[in-house]
Amino acid sequence: MQGELMAQLPGMPSLGQGWLHSYIGVAGAADTLRGDAGRGAHWWHTLFDGLSELADGGRLDTIQQRIARQVQELGTAFRLPGEGQERQWPLSAVPLLIGEDEWHGIAEGVSQRAELMERLLGDIFGEQQMVLSGAVPEALITGSRDFWRSQIGVKPPGGYRLHIYAVDLGRDPSGEWRVLDDHARAPVGAGYALENRLAATRVMGNLQTRLQVERLAGFFSAFREGLSAVCRRSEPRIGLLTPGRYNQSYPEQAHLARYLGLLLLEGSDLAVRDDGLFVRTIEGMKRIDALWRRIDSKYLDPLAFDSGSAIGVPGLMDAMEAGQAVIANAPGAGVIEANAFAAFLPALARRLIGEELKLPNIATWWCGQDGPRAFVEDNLDELLIGPAFREAPMGLRGGRPVLGSSLSAVDRERLLADMKLRPMDYVGQEIVRVSTTPAVQHGAMVPRPFTLRVFAARDAQGHWTVMPGGFARLGDDSDVRATVMGEGAFSADVWIVGRKPVTDQTSLLPSLVPIRRNPGTLTSRAADNLYWLGRYLERGESTLRLVRSTLGGSIVADGGAALFPLTLDRLGSLLVSTGAARTGPEPEDDAEEHDVDGGETHDLRHLALLALDGDGAASVASLIRSARMIASVMRDRLSADVWRLIDAPLPRRFSEDAEATLARAVELQGRFSALAGLAAENMGRTSGWRFHDLGRRVERALMVCRLLRSFAGKDASADDLTTLLDLNDTQISYRARYLTGLAVEPVRDMIALDPFNPRSIAYQVGRIRQHLDRLPTLRDDGMAEAHVSLSIRIEAAVRTATAETLDTSAVLGIENMLEDLSDAIGKRFFLQGSESLRMGGMTLA
Repeated sequence: MQGELMAQLPGMPSLGQGWLHSYIGVAGAADTLRGDAGRGAHWWHTLFDGLSELADGGRLDTIQQRIARQVQELGTAFRLPGEGQERQWPLSAVPLLIGEDEWHGIAEGVSQRAELMERLLGDIFGEQQMVLSGAVPEALITGSRDFWRSQIGVKPPGGYRLHIYAVDLGRDPSGEWRVLDDHARAPVGAGYALENRLAATRVMGNLQTRLQVERLAGFFSAFREGLSAVCRRSEPRIGLLTPGRYNQSYPEQAHLARYLGLLLLEGSDLAVRDDGLFVRTIEGMKRIDALWRRIDSKYLDPLAFDSGSAIGVPGLMDAMEAGQAVIANAPGAGVIEANAFAAFLPALARRLIGEELKLPNIATWWCGQDGPRAFVEDNLDELLIGPAFREAPMGLRGGRPVLGSSLSAVDRERLLADMKLRPMDYVGQEIVRVSTTPAVQHGAMVPRPFTLRVFAARDAQGHWTVMPGGFARLGDDSDVRATVMGEGAFSADVWIVGRKPVTDQTSLLPSLVPIRRNPGTLTSRAADNLYWLGRYLERGESTLRLVRSTLGGSIVADGGAALFPLTLDRLGSLLVSTGAARTGPEPEDDAEEHDVDGGETHDLRHLALLALDGDGAASVASLIRSARMIASVMRDRLSADVWRLIDAPLPRRFSEDAEATLARAVELQGRFSALAGLAAENMGRTSGWRFHDLGRRVERALMVCRLLRSFAGKDASADDLTTLLDLNDTQISYRARYLTGLAVEPVRDMIALDPFNPRSIAYQVGRIRQHLDRLPTLRDDGMAEAHVSLSIRIEAAVRTATAETLDTSAVLGIENMLEDLSDAIGKRFFLQGSESLRMGGMTLA
């Protein structure tokens, strides 16, 4: 048989490695490659030929490594339940290939099933004819925690309860596709399918062209247009409602929001007023017309569902019922995800759409009926026993489906006893064996079982569009039972290959779009995050400057000896007082009123290590963690380069000596400088950039104030002044301007009052004023808002100061006003919690 298959694929490269020969030898008869080869399909030949060109030295693991690098570049990740750290998304280097003829049948079946589910939901929350006629047992609906009585009779805007739907398919040994699961609440994975395609395209783009692979952009465009079509406004504002960064698929949600041009929103960003849905922005409250929700119905609205929800939007159901907010998918859609429904869908299809199911279900018996329950009990060893609904019944240890034949005597007795008490909580299902497909593992081509998730979305006309592909989940071993595959160890891109070149050039960048230069909506939460990201990054750079100065004992003053001990002590005191080096309990609120004359003698090497790796609030490690946390919740607004730099681990500490610590500080400073450069050169000059730069300017001005108070007092030494100039990168500028040497007043003037020095207080204050003047105002009386008034006072204080009068007390006054300004900016723009929806002059748009 192996020889016959090889003969049917003339020219299939073996390359001396014997990829195909060895694969055919281990693949079973149900393998996709063997099955396609038996039908004379040529696409596997093209695929292997292309892979051979990509494999360095004929090594398959080199292709896998290239794919993994692209996944990392894209930032594709996921999180397992209970884990705090994200994992890199596992993508196989070998895509799953499906011919266009076979795919046509799958797409028709998925569209038919999506329409059946829409009509079934309409009946469940409408006239309930299926229950009244006995076609659906009442307990099958009321037993689901996804059924909400409050939604009965509610007409969703546009008339649709489903806008996006997904189905898990398995290909049995005969080649027939079977439905394993339905996903209607908040289908997960469309973003992963997109990211799989992007990563694969970067590595195998030419190969996709040769195989004439269908594109995914048309599906996403249709989905976005479908949501827009059911909104009341012609240019609606649409958001993706996320549970937050700790959700398992948050990276996928952020990628989808960025790709589709949606606002990535949390419940705290939204509010309902007069049955309208609004998002909190820096310009006040703005209308939101539709939400693609990734939150369970239970948590959507604490006034309608679970009152303990802290991630929902109070009053959201009022906005939906009033027709002011489209929710995709509508609350209660998850009721049809119950495994027990599979036992009734064939008959329901005939009644609701007048057709037989084109994609058959797994054979299912619901134990809530006497006959099926008796069958399950009599055939327990030949069936999979699982929960009828999403809740785990007590008889299933661990709450997961189990093979009846695998149960111990004790577990078997426990299961049957609970099944007798609550039979409606259980289903029995046939054990499905699925096909395998090639995957690369440990440098070899091996067969792995797979399931396929396919997505359907409504377009602008209300018709179903099926994504040409989806994503495949591959099992981590050779067990071909779909029921024990779990979530799989790998994913794979799915290529629908055709006979003709792909002519669909659909893109999410349509050609006929009115030109506009409005940068879009900036939510208050996004502005808050951008501001503090700027502050944390600037603070980290300041800490690194202190570390370098502390360890750089070769700094000289006027060609003299190394720094005087008092200057070094002042550096150490700054590391402690700023929170970079935590040496004991947290300092009191007034800890920054440190003794400018130093005090105790510090172990500077130890302080430098703490400033890099310690748990102080301003240590580099802590600041990077804070920046990473902020960046993780705004991936939709950050480039891949910025995220990669922020997410990179700290350089490894191989030694604790001063030279090694200094080298690590230099490396880290390069990273922070790169982030500053990306912000300065790559960020559009939008309000988002202004808040990010505001954070940097406020933080830099505060740090310069602290440095002045430490090193520019009336008794400042030459070493103090030299250190101050070095910490502010103005040593060269000073010496070029003043040939007579160091003096306190000229140094003060350059560091604090020179508006042309990009690191001076005056320069920062000027930039702050420029940013605040460009940001929107909520007042309609022409009067300055509180934060603007305060910035004017600060600017006046700096402009009227002189080097002679700028003593420690005057600098401290400016520093305190800068802290007050930061608080005022937050109070004005970073709306959080349950504050009033409308301020003076605010309009609802």
